[in-house]
Amino acid sequence: MSLYKHVREAWKKPKETLKELNKERLISWRKSLATVRIERPTRIDRARSLGYRAKQGIIMVRQRVLKGGRQRPQFKSGRRPKHMRRKKIVAKNYQQICEERANKKYLNCEVLNSYKVAEDGMYYWYEIILVDRFHPQILSDKKLSWVTTKQGRVYRGLTSAGRKSRGLRNKGIGSEKIRPSLRAQGRRH
Repeated sequence: MSLYKHVREAWKKPKETLKELNKERLISWRKSLATVRIERPTRIDRARSLGYRAKQGIIMVRQRVLKGGRQRPQFKSGRRPKHMRRKKIVAKNYQQICEERANKKYLNCEVLNSYKVAEDGMYYWYEIILVDRFHPQILSDKKLSWVTTKQGRVYRGLTSAGRKSRGLRNKGIGSEKIRPSLRAQGRRH
């Protein structure tokens, strides 16, 4: 087995020492800011499988997002029955929201991918792999240079989390009305 496979197995079945380490991590992460740039990924196996490489122009960010349903602020006035719904129906998952918030902080970067690191009763934490669009090492790299031309991937739902919320993980029979999008199918009919 390779090193990364051992790391993956350790994350799947954590021993007591790893559980204690994670508890300490979560305590410090709760006190820190919501968006934190980190030197290296916490889960190196997952990051590398999603395209992370330890080179200039690739940035790792840990993003925190609050758990619970999305709610509008409390009503102050204008209580009409049609407008009384407080719960927001947002067709986005938490991972996609984390990617968008991280990209807002780092405007010159594009989101390559992201993965879940931890959760507790209040928060989810995701680590996002960002690629600097203007860095010469990225522009000369054949495997990563395609990202530089795709501006605003996150906001258009083109990352893996975005494609999942759009229902694009399915192929073949039963998914005819998903592509190019649900809205396009509605317009067609």
